[in-house]
Amino acid sequence: MIGKFILSIGIAALSGPALPSLSLAQAASAPTGSNRIELNGTAGGDRFDGIGAVSGGGATSVLLKDYPAKQRSEVLDLLFKPQFGASISTLYVEVPGDGNSTQGSEPSHMHSKTDENYYRGYEWWLMKEARKRNPALSLDACAWGCPGWVGNGSFWSQDMCDYYVKWINGLKSAHGMTLDAIGCRNEKGVNEDFIKMFRKTLNSRGLNAVKLHGFDNWGSKKWDWCKDLLTDPELAASVDAISNHTMTEVGTPASVRQISKDLHKPIWNSEEHIYKEGFDCEISIVQAFNKNYIRDGVTKITNWYLVASVYDTEPYGVQPSMLIANSPWSGAYSIRPALWGYAHYGQFTKLGWEYLNGGCANLAHGGSYVTLKSPGSDYSIIAETKGASQPQTVNYHVSGGLSTGKLCVWRSNAAEQFARLPDIQPVNGAFSITFEPDAIYSLSTTTGQQKGSFPPTPQANFPLPYHETFDHYTSARAWGYLPHYTADIVGVFELADRPDHKGGCLRQVIGDKAQSWAPEWLPYTVIGDPNWKDYEVSADMLLENGGSAGLLGRVNSTGNGWDNTPKGYYMTVSADGSVDLRSSTQAGNNPPGDQLDSGTVPLFDPRVWHTLKLRFVGGHIDGFVDGKQVVKADSTVWGRGMAGLLTGGLDDHRNTALFDNLIINTIDGSQPPATVFAQDSSPIYK
Repeated sequence: MIGKFILSIGIAALSGPALPSLSLAQAASAPTGSNRIELNGTAGGDRFDGIGAVSGGGATSVLLKDYPAKQRSEVLDLLFKPQFGASISTLYVEVPGDGNSTQGSEPSHMHSKTDENYYRGYEWWLMKEARKRNPALSLDACAWGCPGWVGNGSFWSQDMCDYYVKWINGLKSAHGMTLDAIGCRNEKGVNEDFIKMFRKTLNSRGLNAVKLHGFDNWGSKKWDWCKDLLTDPELAASVDAISNHTMTEVGTPASVRQISKDLHKPIWNSEEHIYKEGFDCEISIVQAFNKNYIRDGVTKITNWYLVASVYDTEPYGVQPSMLIANSPWSGAYSIRPALWGYAHYGQFTKLGWEYLNGGCANLAHGGSYVTLKSPGSDYSIIAETKGASQPQTVNYHVSGGLSTGKLCVWRSNAAEQFARLPDIQPVNGAFSITFEPDAIYSLSTTTGQQKGSFPPTPQANFPLPYHETFDHYTSARAWGYLPHYTADIVGVFELADRPDHKGGCLRQVIGDKAQSWAPEWLPYTVIGDPNWKDYEVSADMLLENGGSAGLLGRVNSTGNGWDNTPKGYYMTVSADGSVDLRSSTQAGNNPPGDQLDSGTVPLFDPRVWHTLKLRFVGGHIDGFVDGKQVVKADSTVWGRGMAGLLTGGLDDHRNTALFDNLIINTIDGSQPPATVFAQDSSPIYK
């Protein structure tokens, strides 16, 4: 039997001669009761709008920009290069808004209404690198939040429409890319007046081709607004695609599928969640992709999220991603089995293909399959058998202009991911295959697929001692205004020039609280190794407009994705010279936590630079200002964790501050030389 013969062999990706083809005659003894599926190339079907993943919704790609050029390129190839790795066909990015949106915050292109800068952050760079590898890749975007000035605190405003339009135009003018689609706001309800206003604004600025989707929510009520599409012509004219999240949790009602069909508006899943480990994650991704179409009529699916380039102290630091790249100082990264789930779609399909009517259904004994057809004669079948109770032999017959040539066969299971099996040669348009339980299969008349890989790069710990002077960045813009290795959790810490013209520094730039997706703690950024125990962290600080600023240490968590309070210790110095040492043990995002000690620096001048230092030895903590001990405490609440910088704030106001000479050192170690960064030779922008 062809199916059993195929499944008895596990063959790695080929670099030599093609594998032998098998004829239908070798499968003549298929068991009775097997499925028969007719694939007719003239049957028609819905347009395939792609599968992909999200960058953002929490600063998820922040450390990727800091990788050495070689390894950075390898990661990008594994994500985007056609027929190599995941080979995704659509990328969905956050339009940054200066506020926390799960893991952290990303810098806006407009910190104020009169400010425009189209090189802040890394999403522009990531989109450009993705399109460089796959020019056919579709680009989609949405905001999780926005700066506080937008609409005088109201997101659903003309200000926000203009904010979006400037971002889209900046993508084109500064980076040479056009955007394919955009949403209204991530998971923050429905505003039908806004989407009408947004469509008018896009059209008036010559952006008629940008598809507008809404409303990207989750939960049982996410579909309620769709009925208004039938009674409000202006709303219907404004919405190009009906989009929501997590159809695996709350699927598309039949009424909405009918609206989609009647109004010719596709259904998109702009954020699916697959929180699983190992091969279970891989097969669950393919299961979700298949069922999103079969059950819910979804033609475009993006999973949250793309690549884990965040510290693992941050929420969801590993599990949803397809690849972990959180060690830029070493260049090491690792592929999760999840990546090959994307590959089972990405390497066998292209945007603009169609789901073939009659070729997409559930299997009788568990699992599912979809068939996608090219504009020509090629086709691909993607099947998964998660939880299937027995092997299932399927007999296919193709007609209607579909290719009768041989099909390549690729399989993943718990033992081996993305392995090529012997080709199948149909006879008179017929062939059979047996799908074993708990496996993924891709069959295709296309060629060129491969299991891309690179020699591994050894892992290494974060360099200690560490001395960041901020002077080696010859151009802040070249690095998106973000230094190496810091991860902003709240607020935005950007590269800047010192006001005394003595080199570079780091500046927390957000003075008014953003309209963030998640509630926010004080502005802070983290860096380092979550396993550090006894160490010293110091930095020079200047309070340019009052308020307070300081240091964090032993940070072992940055929250759960909604609560972004750091779990660790922090010391702040205020403009009046008061010093506060605290343990961040409070619930939610409300400072200040438990006070451990306080003190005062006499004759403190906030307009000049001061050196702050925190020292951790066992259960003892010492805090210094300008070399003099001001606070101390004994506490064993937090035993290990990263370092960080923070600024103060009250309610909606956040003070800015400057930092320089960030040093992380062994106890009583001599001042280390400035750290040398190999990454400096490969900035993300020219």
